[in-house]
Amino acid sequence: MRRLLCPLCFVAIVCWQLSAALAAKPLGSWPTFRGADRSGVSHDTGLLKQWPEEGPPLVWETEGAGRGYSSLAIVGDKIFTLGDAPSTAGDEAEYLLAFDRQSGKPLWKAKIGPPWKSGSPNWQSSRSTPTVDDDSVYVVSPFGELVCCDVATGDERWRKQLKDDLGGKKGDGWGYSESVLVDGDRVVCTPGGETATVAALDKRNGELIWQTTRPEDRGAGHASIAVAEIGPTRVYVQTTASGPLGVRASDGKLLWNYPIDKTTAVIPTPIVRDDLVFFSAGYGRGGALLRQVPRPDDEVEIEEIYPLNKALANKHGGVVLVGDYVYGDSEDKGIVFCAELMTGEIKWKERGPGRGSAAVTAADGCLYIHYSDGVMALAKASPEAFTLLGSFTVPGSGDRPSWMHPVVLDGKLYVREQDRLLCYDVRAGGGE
Repeated sequence: MRRLLCPLCFVAIVCWQLSAALAAKPLGSWPTFRGADRSGVSHDTGLLKQWPEEGPPLVWETEGAGRGYSSLAIVGDKIFTLGDAPSTAGDEAEYLLAFDRQSGKPLWKAKIGPPWKSGSPNWQSSRSTPTVDDDSVYVVSPFGELVCCDVATGDERWRKQLKDDLGGKKGDGWGYSESVLVDGDRVVCTPGGETATVAALDKRNGELIWQTTRPEDRGAGHASIAVAEIGPTRVYVQTTASGPLGVRASDGKLLWNYPIDKTTAVIPTPIVRDDLVFFSAGYGRGGALLRQVPRPDDEVEIEEIYPLNKALANKHGGVVLVGDYVYGDSEDKGIVFCAELMTGEIKWKERGPGRGSAAVTAADGCLYIHYSDGVMALAKASPEAFTLLGSFTVPGSGDRPSWMHPVVLDGKLYVREQDRLLCYDVRAGGGE
């Protein structure tokens, strides 16, 4: 005789299946600086719209990230960053480091090279964020060492010297800080200068595929490459010390060039939306908006929508585009601005609860602002006004500037304060 399942047993099995399905939900990915699309905007929803006075709940904190300003790459069950003299090592060298995503436990470290000690102590140490692709992770040291390592173990696979091997040139004295782009079978990077302004390498072995020559290029800045699709043409958009440029992905041909006057450093990563390119530079330069226009034979030209506007200048905290408005720090003053993308018109400027340079990311209609003094703030991303939704001071901050760009992924806020990594729960419902 066939045995029938009792109603309570049936309900229990269904609930178990639903729980298993939810538990199997794939983890989100933030594989490089400012996320896969370089926008600095998370796709998370259902997040807190107000923080408690003490800040959101701390999930875990860990040590071993070393000195530096590298942000985080988060893929699968691992978090990756770059740092000098991590507390888990016995020397001053620069290391690529991996941590467990759920607990923060250090997993492995791989020595990349000597520490960067040029200039003021505040300018020293690591600054490039790793880029993860399948089973490989790529980093660039301040000295221009592009290194590929194994995701699981940290074992080195190959390395290329951007200056010595490719003829690269830095546009200032602060070392390389680009997070490379992995596009298909290629690693695309910015050695800088006239010989190899931009270069594409085989991601498996580092062999050169093509290089771009930009006449009179002053050298690499600190930005990372964004991608645009203009008609049938794939374009790599980058900014060097000479200003923004567009490179044809298929062969590295220089498609367009928008030179700017020489300045101390050019740092923010450009924002690409459809055919638009918004870029910004600090030290009195400003922000400008360009439109990429398709032409026959896979060519692309640019039209200037508006020229450099000093009110949109940003040193190194970055700018984000939410809806039709851009948000970022005014130079490095800790005064966040909101401006209309298509006109550059300032809607508001507000100091907020922190001081010094403000690194900004966005998620679920809110701005996550990491001030140089260690204050972490949540504000509404709205052109109407600056509305503060909570703030707290991140533990461990204060010894050096808090310049690391925060990451919001899968309901968690990740913050780095030099050797320390911290993970906060920012989901509206809380809990797992």
